[in-house]
Amino acid sequence: MKSTIATPRFWFLTILIFIAAISRLFPHIPNFTPITAMALFGGVYFKDRVSAFLVPLLSMFISDCFLELSTGWGFHNTIIYVYVSIVFITLIGMYVQKNVTVQTVLLGSLSSSILFFIITNFGVWAAMGFSQGAAGLATTYVKGIPFFTPTLAGDLFFNGILFGSYYLAQRRLPSLIKA
Repeated sequence: MKSTIATPRFWFLTILIFIAAISRLFPHIPNFTPITAMALFGGVYFKDRVSAFLVPLLSMFISDCFLELSTGWGFHNTIIYVYVSIVFITLIGMYVQKNVTVQTVLLGSLSSSILFFIITNFGVWAAMGFSQGAAGLATTYVKGIPFFTPTLAGDLFFNGILFGSYYLAQRRLPSLIKA
């Protein structure tokens, strides 16, 4: 029996996610990143659950290492919340996997953006020592709203790139369809 890792599909998906992660190293609009798209895409297309979680998380970690080395801000005080978000967004992808359509990917992307916003802004509040209780949490979410637009735009853009690339590649390379 052939290992999942030995398949062209596994390597194609992995390379797409790593390319997306590398794009974080180039200048970009703040919060216009592929983070949630990598997790959603991995959750949808990796049949092996371990790979679905591991490839996006590892890609993220490697790009964070390069960001830390080059800018000093790859690992910040709320990074754990980003990684927790990736895990939950991968689960959304696994749900979308049951019925992959443009509509379910768009809904998954929107849900991922909202979930990322909720978890990471909670992390900002937690990093401030749970400042001012519930009122401080509400303030943190309100102050985070301006950052949501580029997050949503980046998620839609990178999901379009990842899902679109894979769709087009499947048409040319039928070996990518096989699990």
